[in-house]
Amino acid sequence: MEIITKNVQSSFYSWSLDLLIDNGVSVQVAHVINSLLLITIVALLLYGVDYLLRRVFMILMIRYIRKSPTRFDDFLIRNKVLKYFCHLVPILIAKQLLPLIFMGFPNWTKATLKLTDILLIINFALLINGIFRTVKDTLKTKKRYADKPLDSYFQVITIVVFFICGIIIFSSLTGNSPWEFLISLGAASAILMLVFKDTILGFVASIQVSTNDMVRVGDWIEMSKFGADGTVLEINLSTVKVQNFDKTITTIPTYLLISDSFKNYRGMQKSGGRRIKRAINIKMSSIRFLQPEEIEKLKKIQLLAPYIEERQSEIDQFNEATLADATMPVNGRKMTNIGLFREYVKRYAGKNPNIHKQYHLMVRHLQPTEHGLPLELYMFTNTTEWAVYEGIMADLFDHLFAAIKFFDLEIFELPASDDVRKFNFKNSLE
Repeated sequence: MEIITKNVQSSFYSWSLDLLIDNGVSVQVAHVINSLLLITIVALLLYGVDYLLRRVFMILMIRYIRKSPTRFDDFLIRNKVLKYFCHLVPILIAKQLLPLIFMGFPNWTKATLKLTDILLIINFALLINGIFRTVKDTLKTKKRYADKPLDSYFQVITIVVFFICGIIIFSSLTGNSPWEFLISLGAASAILMLVFKDTILGFVASIQVSTNDMVRVGDWIEMSKFGADGTVLEINLSTVKVQNFDKTITTIPTYLLISDSFKNYRGMQKSGGRRIKRAINIKMSSIRFLQPEEIEKLKKIQLLAPYIEERQSEIDQFNEATLADATMPVNGRKMTNIGLFREYVKRYAGKNPNIHKQYHLMVRHLQPTEHGLPLELYMFTNTTEWAVYEGIMADLFDHLFAAIKFFDLEIFELPASDDVRKFNFKNSLE
């Protein structure tokens, strides 16, 4: 729809042209000067309109929006939706006035109108994209969508919007139907699949990740292959951003979450308990049977006293029933220092208020190695906070390392420099 009719345009252009010719300017030069003068006038007019819209309309709208309790309109400002909307007015005015400016140059009129159409299409695409981004930002504030990969979905929408924009621009420049362009793209689908391979893989992976609830924003994941061990900050169409605990950022292609394995700690965080699975390597030469006087001494440990009484009674009954010869220590049954220490660890952990009582609690032997007998503690803390968890585990092992000597046991460790010096000093004395 033309706001300024062709008759009005023709009359105004002819009036200014005649005015120049009457002042002695040649017709050819008059057309050029007339167009330049009109370009200057239109440029000043468009600048004035744009200035008024930015300084008056936008300021008033921003003041109103800032007072509004909703956040949707705040996101409209942040995503420049109002800015793109205001740009539409000068472009539409320019589209009406360009035929007036270049009335003496028909070829220039056609070219500038196409340029105006392209600017109008691009501005519309930016406006629509800004609205979609506003919707995305608004959804992110909702608890229901906070951990969903919204970035991936809206990136696809952005690609579709600009793809349609490109088709319309191509159609405007060539004069061909958009359907002809789409049909020609069908023949080049293999090339498009190759060019957009990562985008397509990322989009499919995003859908699978969201549908199967594999990863959410805020999850703690570990992907050792790529050096990722931290919190997921963002899931978009092409990448997943992970902030590691040293505050570095690791970027992983989204589709690798489907093709490669990774560890998600969300289940642990939801359970309310985090596992302790660590062993103390006992020097096997220090493991032995206990003498009666040593057992009496260990009865002074309050946690063990009831167990020792019960266990001793059970052992005595067994030995009497089997007529075990006590002159040989291996006959019958006897208590060992490692057995009592294992029971002590179990009871001490069971009494610890920081150990989860509803999950497994075990103290077990692992396969002996050249580094001794591993005595593994398998239990769960009642918190999932990393710093607190590490503190609980450290306190537990601090106590056990200090308590093990009362059972006449030794922790295996490779010879230190002091051990070597003592050995050399002993040999030198001999």
